[in-house]
Amino acid sequence: MTAPDARSGTGRPAELFFEDLVPGLTVDLGVVTVDADEMVAFARRFDPQWYHVDPDLAAASRHGGLIASGFYTVSLFMRAYVDHLLSRAAADASPGLEELRWLAPVRAGDRLAVRVDVMGARPSTARPGLGTVSLTGTMLRLGPDDRPEQEVLRTRFRGWFAVRPAEADPAEADPAETDPAEAEAAETDPAPTETAPTGADRPGTDRPDAGPIAADQPTDGSPDGGPTEISASPEAQRND
Repeated sequence: MTAPDARSGTGRPAELFFEDLVPGLTVDLGVVTVDADEMVAFARRFDPQWYHVDPDLAAASRHGGLIASGFYTVSLFMRAYVDHLLSRAAADASPGLEELRWLAPVRAGDRLAVRVDVMGARPSTARPGLGTVSLTGTMLRLGPDDRPEQEVLRTRFRGWFAVRPAEADPAEADPAETDPAEAEAAETDPAPTETAPTGADRPGTDRPDAGPIAADQPTDGSPDGGPTEISASPEAQRND
């Protein structure tokens, strides 16, 4: 049974946990269609460069028309990631990304197939109860026949996911089910004599002082051997 506090990224009860996200797993995140009005509205608000917002200048340029802001494209990826994976998984925060590449222009009307591949997974040493999962996300433009034509976005990042909650041990007695006779006998038995702890029983014996928890080391290199475009900050890399 899922623990009540094992929530997905959208707040619903989680059904996928760290143990389910094994290296080699590919998750289909569906197909998104680029909406022209939304694409331009995003650019006007967040990235108002002329080739994103001025159709006349863009048409007369080497772009041949408006192209989407790269941050709009990665926002489409994020929405698909939430809808099709984080909405089911016991997701926590993310310590950051190692790579974000815009490989080809994205235009209004494009249909983009989205997927994420699990590249690695390990228990987090900085966040007990969580595991660090290394992921690669891709978006590919589809042709009229629904076959992939071109990769337009690739991102490599990490996410924290909760480990699966331990099942309750049915052998453990429920206090509410204790035999009344046994409970009465326990109350009448004299309390054992307390003795002062000695040696290894003394509190603090053989226990090192608490020190900083070692952070996980980030994965090295990109899956395709290409250069890292955007590196996570040293702080983010230390806090897996």
